[in-house]
Amino acid sequence: MKNLIRLICFICFFSVINPIAAQESNSILDLNSPLYDRAEDQLSNTDTIPDYRSKTNKLKLTGIIYQSDGITPAKDVILFIEQPDEDGDFDLRKTGDDRYVFHRSWVKTDADGRYTLYTFVPGGDRRYKQLQQIFPLIKAPTQQIYEVDTFLFDEDPLLTKACRKRMAKKGDATRILKLKSLEGMYVAERNIILKEDLEIARS
Repeated sequence: MKNLIRLICFICFFSVINPIAAQESNSILDLNSPLYDRAEDQLSNTDTIPDYRSKTNKLKLTGIIYQSDGITPAKDVILFIEQPDEDGDFDLRKTGDDRYVFHRSWVKTDADGRYTLYTFVPGGDRRYKQLQQIFPLIKAPTQQIYEVDTFLFDEDPLLTKACRKRMAKKGDATRILKLKSLEGMYVAERNIILKEDLEIARS
């Protein structure tokens, strides 16, 4: 009987400690995120990625971030992106002891939840059969940082019919950017809905 009581106490102890440890770990990861490499008071709802003007396949990416109801615009949400270059390689730079991806950008939604990013269409690393992707992070006020499903490209030859069907079944099809040509650049729209459980959903 004593052994049983000890076992129950042991289980109760770890059931309390483990969530605390997980929360502390998430907080550390949050603070180390590249999203914080630019001060929030320097952010606006529009930003331009480095080397934008020299790129051939320029891309204007716009969208609205909504609250969990999918209707109310979410104000002051930070959206951070990083991406490879046209060849699918990440241009890694170093400042002191910190390494970072050169092609990155930050925006903070306005009162209407809107954002605009001027970037370029990334390449996919064909050596490893990597899709063309933009990698986003998002942070809503009072919430921790979360990953959003990568932005994909409708014209990517590696985005096969089988891939599209799998994404459609999971409700992931909206992550595929459909590019339109306008005034010498591509334009695309990507909306995001914030979930109440602090996860990120596709719009």
